[in-house]
Amino acid sequence: MTTPAELFQTHRELIDRAIRAAADRDYWSAFPESPSKSVYGEEAAPAGEQAFTALLGKTFPIDVPGASGTVSTERSPFGLELGVSYPKADPLALVAAARAATPGWRAAGPEGRAGVAVEIIKRVNGRIYEMAHAVQHTTGQAFVMAFQAGGAHAQDRALEAVACALAAATRLPGNAAWAKPQRGTDPLSLAKTSTVVGRGVGLVIGCTTFPTWNSYPGLFASLVTGNPVIVKPHPGAILPLAITVQVAREVLAEAGLNPDVVTLAVEEPGDGIAATLATHPDVRIVDFTGSSEFGNWLEANARQAVVYTEKSGLNTVIVDSTDDYKGMLRNLAFSLSLYSGQMCTTPQNLLVPSAGIETDAGHRGVDEFGADLAGALDKLLGDPRRAAGTLGAIVNDGVLSRLTEAGTAATVVHPSAEVADEQWPGATVRTPVVVRLDAADDKTYTREWFGPVSFLIETASTEDSLRIFVETVRAHGALTAAVYSSSPEVIEAAREAALDAGVHLSENLNGGVFVNQTAAFSDLHGTGANPAATASLTDDYFVSGRFFTLQSRHHVPAVGTDA
Repeated sequence: MTTPAELFQTHRELIDRAIRAAADRDYWSAFPESPSKSVYGEEAAPAGEQAFTALLGKTFPIDVPGASGTVSTERSPFGLELGVSYPKADPLALVAAARAATPGWRAAGPEGRAGVAVEIIKRVNGRIYEMAHAVQHTTGQAFVMAFQAGGAHAQDRALEAVACALAAATRLPGNAAWAKPQRGTDPLSLAKTSTVVGRGVGLVIGCTTFPTWNSYPGLFASLVTGNPVIVKPHPGAILPLAITVQVAREVLAEAGLNPDVVTLAVEEPGDGIAATLATHPDVRIVDFTGSSEFGNWLEANARQAVVYTEKSGLNTVIVDSTDDYKGMLRNLAFSLSLYSGQMCTTPQNLLVPSAGIETDAGHRGVDEFGADLAGALDKLLGDPRRAAGTLGAIVNDGVLSRLTEAGTAATVVHPSAEVADEQWPGATVRTPVVVRLDAADDKTYTREWFGPVSFLIETASTEDSLRIFVETVRAHGALTAAVYSSSPEVIEAAREAALDAGVHLSENLNGGVFVNQTAAFSDLHGTGANPAATASLTDDYFVSGRFFTLQSRHHVPAVGTDA
């Protein structure tokens, strides 16, 4: 048995490096993002694929409290028959098991819990190819993206959460000596002990598009701050989180801890387990990524818990002018296309002044800009193999329905088209649709169209664009915003507008960084400043809301006196 304290010492160098990276905010990554044989070894890729294949058509090997029957709900967007079933736990048994596991987990201390957490992350990284296939065939991400976003990048975010949580939980010393001088007699002396106490049972509600990348921060922040966690995956994307929970339980057991510190909760669609668990009086932390409708419901009804939500919103691009027109078009085309727009950070609303924009290629009217953007999309996605690797597959019928609905508009700038995937003939692959609207069509563009749907919105001026940007984001939320302008005054105005709207801003991105990508240990993802998200990972509130520090004290003899 390797104790939690020993695991902390094993991983101390990595943990210390992660804490420095989280403080510095420069580029750093602990886990290579390239699925190259030279990085992970000759046998890693085939072994990972074999491990994934071995799971298909079987019951996933994991114990859950109060198991009764199994659930099989996943469907690969690429057409692969999955057939994986999972034991279904009783929600009340999950909560009871989590509470029973709490004292031992609390006793491990922040450093011991961090050591266990990093051991879990390292072992998940050891199964990164298996995880990539699991992410690909539940979310519709292309394999390389699944390897990166669902594998290495998610693991970086997990490690960042460990670093932020450990730094917060160890801010106060565990032990302190207190002596108050007294006139004519010995000082009053106390020994004081501070203990980090988790808020209670944590619930992580996963999403169908980024089950690991979005779930890991809450999961690992809760664990390090002393909370047991129930992981409730989306019915369409269970396998990546089931693998994670399986690894976590193995590590916990090997460390002499109760494995019910981390448990898995699966459901049939419509069972409502998430709502049942989220409103249980012993569930004190809820992490949710998904629709605004359910996120708002959680915030209103899970009153006994601290609720962290990441919801969809109206991600906006203000186009004013540019010194690199081709670069801007390439960057926007890729941002709209990546993973078929099924990212909470994908731009939806592109605001362009009616007078057009000035560029290094000359003046471009709104119609010309729309045609040029359509041309950039066609150039990017013209080769079916490259298109399939960029777009991935449509994850569910809701996305496909919105795409179809938008395509019926009378002012389509770029129609969506089907793409054939040579490797996966059964995959549902579509290019983005772009629809032109007027600023007055706010009933359309203030609705969230999650998926490969974007609107080119003609405004009265750049000033009007900034006004619409602030008003719509303040009302409906957003996780990203971007501005393109060669005017320092407009850039400054956009920065102020983003602060008023409460959203992160990207300026003149025209290279290899895109508005819908965020880097662990550097970028801030999510914010509590608008309705789309409650907090970002690096906000103090994201970790401090998960624990309390309780103190005990007792008299001790003054220094130099007899006991």
